[in-house]
Amino acid sequence: MVPSSPQSPVKLTARSAVLSVLLGMHPAEATAAAIIEVAVQLGFKESAMRVALTRMVAAGDLHRDNGVYRLSPRLIARQRRQEAALSPSLRPWDGQWSMQVVTVPADAVTRAATRTELTESRYAELREGVWIRPDNLDALYAGRSECTGRSEALSSRTTVFSCRPEGDVVALTEDLFAPAEWSATGRALLAAAERADDMSARFELAAATVRHILHDPLLPAELLPDDWPGERLRESYDRFRAEFGAFATTALGGGH
Repeated sequence: MVPSSPQSPVKLTARSAVLSVLLGMHPAEATAAAIIEVAVQLGFKESAMRVALTRMVAAGDLHRDNGVYRLSPRLIARQRRQEAALSPSLRPWDGQWSMQVVTVPADAVTRAATRTELTESRYAELREGVWIRPDNLDALYAGRSECTGRSEALSSRTTVFSCRPEGDVVALTEDLFAPAEWSATGRALLAAAERADDMSARFELAAATVRHILHDPLLPAELLPDDWPGERLRESYDRFRAEFGAFATTALGGGH
């Protein structure tokens, strides 16, 4: 089953605040003064933000060059996944499903990386080594094959099939992807966003919203429950990004 995101926003740590600020920037970089000023305006303590920046550089999450902090390549990849999830590339569905049969790696690290990659590609595990989804996605991310969606590293261990499951495909979809649960959480986030009355609360809700969007299974309309909130969540997040951009500009005195 595709993992669901939390039912309610999680209180952001200083590290999460740094990531949320930089992940929303293009390019994903800013000075310490800019990051701290925006974070202080959101209710974080300056001392906590300085500690977070130092620890993130030490952990390899950020690179620092001439006073400018940039996301690491790993987090740049996360930003690209985020952007792909916000503007997904789908194609009409003809009822076919894509099935990837994977040779399960022996070592735990490679096994976990394989699972993460297939999950991020919106596949669900039917049984060990067998991952499937409706075949309605174009290639999601750079580095994946246009025709299979696999990375170069995964291709050598994967055989891809096109198939049509027998029986109730809506029930199968619910079992694999839990779209009803995802939908309920999405509607709760939208309702909470309407009630949020300050930027700090909206910032936390926006972070929860984009995390939830990253778990959207991107199913064809034929397999979605009624009142699917996917598009409304994306529109809500787009509105917040515009609002936050104006907020950050004001916090920085009109410039970054």
